[in-house]
Amino acid sequence: MAVEADVLSELRRLRTRIPLLAGSVAASVDGLVLAQDLPDAETEGLAALTAAALGVAHRMVDTARRGEFCELLVRGTDGYVATYAAGPSAVLTLLADDRANVGRLHLEGRRSGARIAELVAAQADSDAGVRRPWRALPDDPPPAEPGRALGTLPLRIPQQSRHWLRPEAGN
Repeated sequence: MAVEADVLSELRRLRTRIPLLAGSVAASVDGLVLAQDLPDAETEGLAALTAAALGVAHRMVDTARRGEFCELLVRGTDGYVATYAAGPSAVLTLLADDRANVGRLHLEGRRSGARIAELVAAQADSDAGVRRPWRALPDDPPPAEPGRALGTLPLRIPQQSRHWLRPEAGN
C-alpha cells in the first residue's frame, strides 16, 4: 500500500526533527499498525494499547464535555508516551526520552498527526474513487496573491472615516 510508505517516511522525518525521540508508531484506531519506526519495542502490542487508551481518552473527553480528542501524554520515570489524533481513523504514538523537550514533542507530534491524517484520508478517498481539492499542509507556504511578488507583505490602506466633521451653521 502506498500510504504505508508515505507514513513511514513521515515517521522517519519526525525522528530527525525531535531530539531524543526513541520511536514512533502510526496505527488505525482499531490498533492495527500502519507504519512504525520503533527499534526496540513490541509494535503490535503498543498499537493495541494505544487503541485501548484512545477509547478511554475519548470517553474522558466526552464525559468532561471538552470537545474532540486531540492528544494524550503519559510520563514515566524513563520518558514520555505521547499519542496524537491523526484524523478520524488513525493515531500517532511517540516514545521520547525523559530529557526530551515536551513542547517540541507536542509541536512536531501535532504536525505529523495532521500530515498522517491527510495521507490516510487521501488513500481512503482514492480507494473509494473520491477526488478532493488540493489542501495545504501546516508547513506549506500560502499561495501567492496574483500580482504580488512572493515574499512581500500585503499593503493595507486604512479606510477613511465615514463621519466627517460638519461645521455648525452658526459659525
